[in-house]
Amino acid sequence: MKKIAFVFTHAPHGSSGGREGLDAVLATSALTEDIGLFFISDGVFQLLSQQKPETILSRNYIATFGVLALYDINNCFICSESLSARGLDDDVDLVLDAAHLNRQQMQQSLSAYDVILTF
Repeated sequence: MKKIAFVFTHAPHGSSGGREGLDAVLATSALTEDIGLFFISDGVFQLLSQQKPETILSRNYIATFGVLALYDINNCFICSESLSARGLDDDVDLVLDAAHLNRQQMQQSLSAYDVILTF
């Protein structure tokens, strides 16, 4: 079975990429358990708790990331350098448990996957 990585690079609001990526993750989880989620660049905003998308008339799907463990999706990584570049620290409250890695560690972890899908 192939190992599949999902890389989130865009902010959650303003496009449907995050929701589409999450839908793809959930659909893929029925086929394989070798799934990894990577949050880099503006994708780190996908995991921030305390978001209020209803104030900008957006759908709230962020909380769904918090239930991924129920689907046996436990390999989640967030780029600590991307957090820092956006004024966030490693102690920021996230909707799921994600390992904090620097860019080099992210690249090394991503290289272990057979398929990489970017959203």
